[in-house]
Amino acid sequence: MKLKTLLNSILYWLLFGLWWLVSLLPMWLHYVLADVLYVLVAHVLRYRSKVIDKNLANAFPELPDAERQRMKHQFYHYFCDFIAEIVKYATMRPDNIKRRMVFHGAEKVREILRDGQDVAFMLGHYCNWEWMTSYPIWLEGVEASFGQVAHLLENPIMDRLINKMRDRQGSKTVAMQETLRWLLRERQEGHPTVLAYVSDQVPLWWNIHHWLNFMNQDTPVFTGLERIARKLNQAVVYIDARRVRRGFYEADVHVITRDPNSLPEFAITDEYFRLLEATIRREPQFWLWTHNRWKRTREEFNREYEVKDGRVVKKNRP
Repeated sequence: MKLKTLLNSILYWLLFGLWWLVSLLPMWLHYVLADVLYVLVAHVLRYRSKVIDKNLANAFPELPDAERQRMKHQFYHYFCDFIAEIVKYATMRPDNIKRRMVFHGAEKVREILRDGQDVAFMLGHYCNWEWMTSYPIWLEGVEASFGQVAHLLENPIMDRLINKMRDRQGSKTVAMQETLRWLLRERQEGHPTVLAYVSDQVPLWWNIHHWLNFMNQDTPVFTGLERIARKLNQAVVYIDARRVRRGFYEADVHVITRDPNSLPEFAITDEYFRLLEATIRREPQFWLWTHNRWKRTREEFNREYEVKDGRVVKKNRP
C-alpha cells in the first residue's frame, strides 16, 4: 500500500469516528450548534454573500432589497440547519428518519416497479436532499436496486465520507459517469431500479444541449437524464419536497411520464424545471442559493462553441 493511500485511509477513519461521535448528540443540541454556526456563516464569514445577492436579485427583481435580504438570512438559517442534519444523519435509525422524512405516493413507485419498469427520480437542491436518500425505507419489500447519482468530490476523503452517509438507508451512490453502465448492469442482472438525480447543477460547456427560462433567467440545463429515460423507457418522477417544521420534511411523488418517448424532445426536462421553479417560489429559502447556477451564458456559448453531429465542440480559432 502506498504511503499516501495509507495516510488517506487513516485520516478517513479518524474523521469518520469524529463524525460518528458528534452525530450521537441529540437533535436539539445539533440545532443549538446550527444557531451558533449561523452567526459565523452569515455575519462573520458572509459565506458566498455576493453570489446569493446576485441570484436573489435576478430571480426576484420585483422584490425590494429589504425583502431579498430577509430571504437571504432565512436561507442562511436553513443552510446551517441542513449542515447539522447531515451530521446527525450518520447515526439516525430507520424509524427516526422515516418519521422525519415522509414520502407521500410511494405506492405509485411500487406500482411502476411491479409493472417491470425502472424509475428515475428528479429533484433539486431543495430542502434536505441528503435525507431523501432514505427513500428505500418507503419501498421496503420491493425487489429493486436503489441509487442516487452524484458528482465525485475533489477531496477523496470527503467523497468517501459523504457517500458512506448517503448509502446508509439502502441506496447506492453512483458516480455520474457510471450512470448508464450501472443501470444496464442492474437490468442485465434482472433488478428493476430506482435512481435519483439531483438535476439542477450547472452543466459543463460540452454538456449543454438545451436552454430554458428558469427563475427568470436564461439557463443551460442537463438533459442526460431525459436521454437515459428515453433510451431505457424509464418512468420519470418529480420529488416535490417541503419543510413542515425544523427537522421534519415531506415529499410528494409526482409522475411526469411513464412513456418518455411519447413526448417531444426536451419536454421532460422542461416540465421538471417548471415544477422545480414552482417548488422554489413557494418557499425560496430552502433552495441552495450559494450555487452559482448562472455562470455560463448563451452569449459565451455561441461565441466559443458550436454543435457538430449532435456534439458540442469548441470553435476553431484562426
